[in-house]
Amino acid sequence: MNMASTGSSKFLAAGDSRPRNLQDLDFTSTDEPELEFDEDGTELSATKEAELEAELEEGPADFCSPYAHIPSLPWDVELAKDAEGGAFRGGAITPDGYIDEDFEKELGTPSEEEPHNEFSDVERFGIVEVAGDDLYGRKVIVLSACKLPSNKTFDHQRLLQYLKHTLDKYVEQDYVLVYFHHGLHRGNKPKLSWLLQAYREIDRKYKKNLKMMYLVHPTNFIKVLWNIFRPIISVKVGSKMMYVNYLVELKRHLPFDQLAIPQPVLEFDAQKVAKNKLPYPYDGSSGPEPKKAQQFGLSLQEIKQNTGRIIPLPVQDTVEFLKASGADEVKGLFRRCGRVTTMREVQEKYDDGEAVDFESYGDPHLAAAILKKFLRELQEPLMTFDLFEPLTRLHFMEQGKQLTEVQRILKDELPEDNYIILKFVFQFLQQVVDKSDINQMNAENVATVFGPNIAWPKGQANLASVEQAVKFALILIQSFDDVFLR
Repeated sequence: MNMASTGSSKFLAAGDSRPRNLQDLDFTSTDEPELEFDEDGTELSATKEAELEAELEEGPADFCSPYAHIPSLPWDVELAKDAEGGAFRGGAITPDGYIDEDFEKELGTPSEEEPHNEFSDVERFGIVEVAGDDLYGRKVIVLSACKLPSNKTFDHQRLLQYLKHTLDKYVEQDYVLVYFHHGLHRGNKPKLSWLLQAYREIDRKYKKNLKMMYLVHPTNFIKVLWNIFRPIISVKVGSKMMYVNYLVELKRHLPFDQLAIPQPVLEFDAQKVAKNKLPYPYDGSSGPEPKKAQQFGLSLQEIKQNTGRIIPLPVQDTVEFLKASGADEVKGLFRRCGRVTTMREVQEKYDDGEAVDFESYGDPHLAAAILKKFLRELQEPLMTFDLFEPLTRLHFMEQGKQLTEVQRILKDELPEDNYIILKFVFQFLQQVVDKSDINQMNAENVATVFGPNIAWPKGQANLASVEQAVKFALILIQSFDDVFLR
């Protein structure tokens, strides 16, 4: 069945009785259907459809990705590149938030060589990124279609393996997916047979804790795919999908400034916003005035001025409740989120100056989620923006030097109030880890949850920055008595 030649608008027409069962589609054919729609998400005009069909008859046009400057190197060349010094050479912080500096020269060569990244050939394109947590404490995985290279040379099987490899790190806790659709063209989009294979391989292990999938800037191509795959997509998975037409809508659910949003997506959204005169989510415009007793979304200094407290109430209340209720023995503590409506209710109570009694809710996961949410929504992370770069350098030191450097950072550079709060929180986290045989939250699990909530760089977060934050949190947990010396 050639869907391109029969006309995409007819396929979407109301009352179309054409069979959509998978057995009617030939997924083994090498002649893949080419479904093309305009970037605005509206159906193509008859003229555009005719032009498209003519192009398809002539064969695929040359495709130039905005990321085409990244060469497709064979693995042996990549390995040689790694051996010559890897990605960290000369410079400082790049616009993407990566550290680009010769740390080996500054800090000495590590005792053990860094193991080769088996997915470096895919990872370097930035198609899959981890962008911290959403407003409810769920890990955010970002997929960007505009970063897909030409489908003539790119191995999509490797992409699927890398996607599963990335998800494997986070699927045991609640997480969300953000898919930026803009930039998907016939020159870089995968075959339908690959999409079917991907859906089948992303099995229940990956779907059970997926809480939401945001489809940003959807076009009719997405709607056609939905019709094709509807027979095999479960009702549960379908209910987790949300169309997002403008980035301003995404800001209601996710920390916008931490998302790894590609520049082409920002520019495309700006064009759509300009047409409809919508408020821009990243123009620096100020939000509503904070409430007198507000706790969430402020700096630690502002909270201290408002309340006179060093340890904010949401931190003290949640930790004390979790200790008193024996929550350190609750299976999967900090992996699960509370109900969204209840979390909003608790936050509003704190911001209105009302007392919050977690015992009345009877849910330790709610208190754990509120603690994560409070830390994540601070205007500046607990470890401060200035200290994020020194934290990234720890990875290139020997273990003994790592501990010495962390001691120095906590003792000499971290502000006193931040230190007190950090020690208060991690003292309890160490208690949780001590009972990992009961709660199944070992040091690595807890660090994965809390690392991105205490340290992140200015601007957009990415997989590299998240991993560095996790490694730092792991040091704090495993070496608590050695690094907290004040």
